[in-house]
Formats: sequence, C-alpha cells, structure tokens
Amino acid sequence: MTESRTDSTSIWQTVGHSKVSQSKSSFGLQAFLPFALLAVLTLLAYLPALQGGFIWDDDAYVTQNSTLRDLNGLGHIWTQVNATPQYYPLVHTGFWLEYHLWGLRPAGYHAVNICLHALAAILLACVLRRLRVPGAWLAAAIFALHPIEVESVAWITERKNVLSAVFYFAAALAYFRFLALSEAKEPRGRQRLIYSLALLFFVAALLSKTVACSLPAALLLVQWWKQGRLHWKNVLALAPFFACGAALGLGTAWIEKHHVGASGMEWSLTFAQRCLIAGRAMWFYAGKLLWPVPLIFIYPLWNVDPHQSWQWLFPIAAIALVTALWLARRKWGRGPVVAALFFVVTLGPALGFVNIYPMRYSFVADHFQYLAGLGLIVPLAILLHRLPRAVPAALLLALGLLTWQRTLAYHDLPTLWRDTLAKNPDCWLAHNNLGLELEHAGRFDEALEQYLSARQSSPAFPETWNNLGNAIIREGHLDDATRYYRRAIQLRPAFADPWNSLGVIYGMEGNYDQAYVCLGAALRIEPCYARAHLNLGNLLKLQGHLDEADREYRTAAMIENGESILCGCNSASEDHQFE
Repeated sequence: MTESRTDSTSIWQTVGHSKVSQSKSSFGLQAFLPFALLAVLTLLAYLPALQGGFIWDDDAYVTQNSTLRDLNGLGHIWTQVNATPQYYPLVHTGFWLEYHLWGLRPAGYHAVNICLHALAAILLACVLRRLRVPGAWLAAAIFALHPIEVESVAWITERKNVLSAVFYFAAALAYFRFLALSEAKEPRGRQRLIYSLALLFFVAALLSKTVACSLPAALLLVQWWKQGRLHWKNVLALAPFFACGAALGLGTAWIEKHHVGASGMEWSLTFAQRCLIAGRAMWFYAGKLLWPVPLIFIYPLWNVDPHQSWQWLFPIAAIALVTALWLARRKWGRGPVVAALFFVVTLGPALGFVNIYPMRYSFVADHFQYLAGLGLIVPLAILLHRLPRAVPAALLLALGLLTWQRTLAYHDLPTLWRDTLAKNPDCWLAHNNLGLELEHAGRFDEALEQYLSARQSSPAFPETWNNLGNAIIREGHLDDATRYYRRAIQLRPAFADPWNSLGVIYGMEGNYDQAYVCLGAALRIEPCYARAHLNLGNLLKLQGHLDEADREYRTAAMIENGESILCGCNSASEDHQFE
C-alpha cells in the first residue's frame, strides 16, 4: 500500500471525477464496464463448478438438512443453535430459499456461490477505489481469479465465506461513507443512518461467518494508515462493532467445542504448540498465495514439537518481519506494515489459538485465508500496476487457468478424495471417506483397502475402526467386527455408530440383554439416531413388545421425515440393522 496525498479533499471520498465534456451516460457505462468484466472473468474461471455435485459436508448443510424443508425449519435456523451444523443463520436461510426454488439440483447452489464471489470482488474494488489504492481493479481481479479461493467458491458448504465477504465489504464501504459524512459535517441524522447501515452489514457478515469479527480492527488499521494517528473517537465509534464481533465470536467458539465437537485429545495443545502452529501457518498461507501449487483439500497434519528448535524459526521470523516493517514505516510508509497486520489479524481465528474442528486432521486449509489473503494481494497489485499492462494481464490469465483446473477437483467426492490422496497419500481422512464412497457404490473390496490404508496412516482415529467393522460384517466375520467396534469405542466412548453396530451384532446372536445395553448407549449419545431407534424397534418386536416397538418405529420415521430437530441433533449415520 502507498501513502495517500494530503489535500483539501476528504480521504474518505471516492477518487476521480469525469471530465466536464464527458456525457453522463458515457461515464455511467465507463464506470460499469470494469465491474462487468470482473463478473465475466469470475464466471469463466468457475464454469466447471456449475457441473459439479455435492461434496463433503454438503449433506449436513443441504441435502440432509431437515431445517430446509418447511417454515418450521426456517424458524429453527434462527432460534436453535444446534439446529444446523454451525449457527450461521443467514447462510442456512439462503439454502432454505434455494431448496424451495430448485430443490437438490447442485448447479443452482454453485451458481449462487459464484455470483456471491463475483459480487465480493466488485465490492472489494469499490472499497479500494474509495481508499485511493492504485491498481484497485487489479487487486479485485486477482482476488476473484486466484486458485486459493476455489475451496470457498466451488464447495457449497463454504457459502459461509463468500456471503460473509459480501457483507464484510459492504460494511466497510458504508463505514467509510459515514466517516466522509462526519468530516463534511453532514446532518447527524444522515450520519446515524449510514452508521447503522454499516453496523447492520457487519452483523450480517458475522451471522454468515464470524471470521468477519476482525473487520473493526481492519478499519482502525486503515484509519491509521490514512491519517497517521488514531484518536479515541475512532475507537469509540467502532466499540459496537467490537462488542458484536466479540459476542458472536465467543459464541462460535463455544459451539465449535460443545456442538461441533472440537474438544478432546486432538485439541489438547499447549500454548507453545499453538504459537508454533500460528507462526508456521502464516508463512504457509503467504507461500500458497505467491505460489499456489500444489493446492490440497486436506493438507498434511504437522508434527508440532516445541523441543525442535527449527520450528521456532517460523513465529520468530514472522514477528521480526512485522517489527522491521514497523520500524521502516517512516522510510517505506505505513502501507506495508498495515498490509502485514491485516494479514495476521484477519487470519487470527484460524491460527490455532481457538479450537476449531478441522484441527483434527490439518492445521491449515485454503478457505481459512479467503479474506486474509488481501493483505498480500493488494500490495502485489500495487506493484504490478506500475508495470506494462501485459504483465498483470498474463498473471490474470495464468490465475484463471489455474482456478479452472483446480475447480475440476471439486466435481464430486471420489474425484476430490483421489486428488487429495495423489498429493497427500498419508491422509487418513481421504482414505476413510473414499472408502465410504466405494462402499456406497458396491465396490466393497476396494473400500476395505481404503479403510486398511486409513488405519495404517492413523490408527488412533475411531472412524477408521468403525468403518472396518462395517466392511467385514457384510462377510459374516462377526467376531472381528466386534473387536473393531470395541476398539472404536475405546478410542472414543461417546461414539454412537459402533455402539449401534454392536447392538446389531448382539441382536443377531440372540444376546438381547447386551443388545439393549449397546443400543441404549447409542441413543444416550445421539437421541435422534434414527437407525438406532429402528434397530431398537426390531429388537422389541422380536421379543413380542409390539407397542414399544411401534413407538420406536414412529420415532425413527419422524426423524427420517425431518423432525430430528426436536431431539436437538441431526443424525445422518448409516449402519446396519437386524431383522
């Protein structure tokens, strides 16, 4: 970023005016064309996504999300924290509307994601123009076409990112407009209206994804960059923003721990380990922005060891760089240190200091830096803007082609998991989930191979043992299956699936007392586990308890018909049943 020239014009006004001789309609068309070009380039780069299907987690968010089916579900989206995988009601409200427009046809959901990403890029260009950043359009184009953003756009579940970004940039625009009105001594009523609009957009961004909580800090950084100082009034004006961000951010952290499941051995990290993760992650994300090859859906999980001195080089180097930029601000300007701080602050929620579920299998993910990457993209655009136009044009072409190619990996789940394993062959999660896809396709031998590979890569994960049990129970190896299920339970006692499967085995063997114990354990863990209710009904029916069996069948049917929300969970588990 460069310093703005000091003159009599407010720093918060949009830059540039048309010549007096230029017609009004010509100016309107000229102003519209760059934004239209941004939208067209984004659509072209993401065309393959329109042919893609639903992938990982899209079942919980869309295809098996019972809250999308009726008006009661829409109410639950807003009033019940555990009605959806994460409490992002604006995201799920969007899915609710789309479900009633085009059902479960994935092209519609993909099209909305692409349009939101293009709109976010357009709003970003507007923000940078208002701030008089050279190369504003180029920065927005790099953001729109950079392959690091594919994970946020081509993955329907990550509607969270693209929707939140639209409101994030809208809030920034409105806030800068409020500052301009304040400097111009405009009527207080108009100032309050625009300020309220900015706060409303910010809350909407938070209700789409709480990573937007960093916006008020970013706004303070921009004010310091432009003015060279911060007054207490600047901080006071943003106090409601900070309060809303803190409240919803803490709420998300609580949901991640108590509802999503981000607690246990995998998240038992010391403060020193978290510092190492943060330092390494910052350099990892910067590297992927500058050289986005290879991009992997699930990156390898780092071995974080504070006793290995080389690992401390990452956080030390990060601190040293920010310190150097701060000390050099009089020589190079405030822009570089502001860009670096924006990068770090916006990445903050994903740097490992707050437990989030993906830390179970990787400490980094492309979609974590959807907004944060602007801290490097904008300075790069400023530098490229000074070069002959052929250079940035070639870069945009290369980025667009990389995005097109990367989008192909998100076509369907088998393609995505195979792409992941080609680049990260020891990824137990990809082996496990590819095994599930093969099993659903009836390719049981290949599925078993994937489960065995998953167990070899990471024998401490209970899902692998549970799926191994599922694979061999079809061959009648009940003793081996029982041993695998017991191992899964040993690794995670509060795991409903193996409890349910053990109940099935004991029921098949006629050991009804043990079957009751296991099925009861499964239902205590997941009260809305439809398959366990069905299996319990079968067990009661076998023993002649027809009224109780009928009650269990009715409960299972209610859950399958979308009323699982009444129990406080959405279970989509698929295991075996006995007759």
